[in-house]
Amino acid sequence: MTDASDRSVARGGLLLGLGAYAFWGVLPLYFRWLGGLPALEILSHRVVWSLLLLVVVVTALRRWRTVRAAITPRTLAMLAASATLIAVNWLVYIWAVNAHQTLAASLGYFINPLVNVALGVAVLGERLRRWQGVAIAVAAVGVVAMALGALDTLWISLTLAVSFGVYGLVRKVVAIDSLGGLMVETALLTPPALLYLLLLAQRGAGAFGAGAGTDAQLIVLGLITAAPLLMFAAAARRLPYSSLALLQYLAPTLQFIVAVAVFGEALRPLHFLVFGLIWAGCAIFAWDSVRAARQRAVATQPA
Repeated sequence: MTDASDRSVARGGLLLGLGAYAFWGVLPLYFRWLGGLPALEILSHRVVWSLLLLVVVVTALRRWRTVRAAITPRTLAMLAASATLIAVNWLVYIWAVNAHQTLAASLGYFINPLVNVALGVAVLGERLRRWQGVAIAVAAVGVVAMALGALDTLWISLTLAVSFGVYGLVRKVVAIDSLGGLMVETALLTPPALLYLLLLAQRGAGAFGAGAGTDAQLIVLGLITAAPLLMFAAAARRLPYSSLALLQYLAPTLQFIVAVAVFGEALRPLHFLVFGLIWAGCAIFAWDSVRAARQRAVATQPA
């Protein structure tokens, strides 16, 4: 692969990653718009409607043969693991938003890039440049300070960080493309999700069918679930895993703003310190990336 194509792939991965994290950053607004439905019911609708959407997409793109060819016992086992991880992540996140703990959820996604860096170095053998390490250390100080000031909700933050970090690692190494992987994951989650929704409907307790507006909101959950996950999975395959680290602070930053400015959750002085440290880390990481790119460009120029 040429340098130009390498840069094109990296640029595409960057745009996909930015799109996914921006989408996730404002997602709490949609969950609140649903009127406080139970987290498990929202999760189940996300899964079922996502599967229907993905069936349409895979059929339109004529990708069924590719999806079937990629499925092996090992791939299926890995996707079962990633499906479980993303289901746990979604459930805890939706519950946190509905329980007025969006700040705790945002902390989880502030921690998540640090988990990604650790996994990238420990599992994938990726290496950090010196200033990348400094950037991560500065951001880590902010995350630790925030964690120590919120011990009662720390389980929310850690569950979200670890579940999504390991999910991303599995999706990076599993031998299937982003669309096929998401299709299989969603198909694995659909039977229990559909069974739960049918049980709710049988008891007359489900939200679906209560009105055209609510039904439309629930159906759209499929789109807002599948789109950013596809973008994330594609970005994870195009970028070094450690390079996703500080890019991922976009989502929790937006969640942080939504929690304070829209939901009115309490903002303490500690949050200002944490926010400053994390974005200082982002600035150092960005500066080092630009510097390294310029050095590579100079080194590859003909003598």
